[in-house]
Amino acid sequence: MKNQRVLTGITTSGTPHLGNYVGSVRPSVRFSRQPGVQSFYFLADYHALIKVGEPARVQRSTLEIAATWLACGLDPERVTFYRQSDIPEIPELSWLLTCVTGKGVLNRAHAYKASVDKNNAAGMDPDAGVTAGLFMYPVLMAADILMFNAHRVPVGRDQIQHIEMARDIASSFNHLYGEHFTLPEAETEEHVALLPGLDGRKMSKSYDNTIPLFVPREQLRKLIMGIVTDSRAPGEPKSTEGSALFQLYQAFASAEETAALAKAFADGIAWGDAKQTLFERLDQEITPMRELYNELMQNPAQIEKTLLAGADKARAIATPFTARLREAVGLRRLDSAVSSVATKQAKASAPAFKQYRESDGQFYFKLVDADGTLLLQSTGFASGKDAAQAIAQLQQQGAQALTALQERLAVQGDSEALASALSHFGAQAA
Repeated sequence: MKNQRVLTGITTSGTPHLGNYVGSVRPSVRFSRQPGVQSFYFLADYHALIKVGEPARVQRSTLEIAATWLACGLDPERVTFYRQSDIPEIPELSWLLTCVTGKGVLNRAHAYKASVDKNNAAGMDPDAGVTAGLFMYPVLMAADILMFNAHRVPVGRDQIQHIEMARDIASSFNHLYGEHFTLPEAETEEHVALLPGLDGRKMSKSYDNTIPLFVPREQLRKLIMGIVTDSRAPGEPKSTEGSALFQLYQAFASAEETAALAKAFADGIAWGDAKQTLFERLDQEITPMRELYNELMQNPAQIEKTLLAGADKARAIATPFTARLREAVGLRRLDSAVSSVATKQAKASAPAFKQYRESDGQFYFKLVDADGTLLLQSTGFASGKDAAQAIAQLQQQGAQALTALQERLAVQGDSEALASALSHFGAQAA
C-alpha cells in the first residue's frame, strides 16, 4: 500500500533505555526510511502527567528522548517530529472520542485493571489512587493515533491492546458520524517486543530495572555485569529459554551471532564471558549514536527549534482535520446551517459502508445507499480487522465477493441496487 502513515511516541517520564530503543525507536526509524511511508514521531508529554508529578523530570525527559530520536537516525526533514503538547487539536480530539467511548471498554484496559487488582489484593477501595487520567489514557492514545490517521503503530506487545481500543473507538465514531478515521494496525518486532531488564522482568522504569541507552561505556558494562543469572557454573550447559541475557543479545545480534551464542550456552559458557559478549555487541551498536546524543544534549535550543518546526508540519494536518470533525459532530457556526445541509446532502449522494461494534463484543458492518436504505448487513466478526478485510474485499471485488462472503452476510437487499452500489466502489478503486 502506498503512502502509509506510521506513528509512534514515547512518554517523557524518564531516561530512554534499551527497551525503548528496541521496541520503539529502532523499528520506527527503519519504517521512516521506507519509500511510500509518511512517519510521525512524538514526545508524549501529556501522557507523562498521568504518572509523573515532577515538572523538571518531564522537561528533562523530553530533552533526552528528543535527542535520542535524532541520535538514532531520525531525519526531521523527512518525517514529522513534534511534541504532543504543541498540538492543541489532540486534547480536543480526545474529548470528541471520549463522548463515543464506552466505559466498559476502558474498564478492560490492562493498566486500569492492574491497579484495581492491586487495590483489591491489599483490601483497599478498587479505585484508590486511580486518577481519571490513568482511566482515560487509552482515549488520549487513540487521539494521538487517529489525529493523523496512522495505518501502522510500532509498539511493544504490552501496548497492542491500546491499538485495538483505538480501532474500536474509531469504529464507534465512524459509525455515528461517517468514515473519518483509518483503523490502525499494531506493528511489533518478533522476539524483542518485550525486552527484559536487569532482573529478568520486562524492562520498565516502573520496576527500576532499566539499562539507560546512552550511559557511559564503563557504566553500561557494569550494568550488564549485574544482570541476574542462575547458579550454573562454567562448563554446565545453560538454557537460552527465559534467559534475560540471551534475549538482550538476540535483540541486537544477527541470526548467525545469536545461533553462535546459543551454541555457547549449550557448551557451558561462563556467565561472565556471556555478559562480556553481550556488552561488546551492545557497545558496538550504541557507541556512534552515544557520541551524537551527547552533542545534542549540549544544544537544547536547537532541539526546541526542531520540535517547533515539526509542530507546524503536524498542525498543517491537524487543524483542518479537526475543523472537519467539529463540523461532523455539530460544532458549527450558527450562520452556516444552509451550507452545512448542502454539504451533508453532497456527502450522502454515494453508498457507504459503516463498521461498528455491538454490545455482544462482535464487530459488524452494513452497506447503505444514499437514502440510508440497507443494502447489506453482515453477521458478527470476532475482530474489527476481520470485518474491515471483508469490507475491503467487497470494495475491491464488487458483486464477485458476495458468493465468497455469503456465510458472513445476514441480509442482502435489492439485488440491482446492491450491485450498483458495489460497482461504485469498484469504479473508485479503478
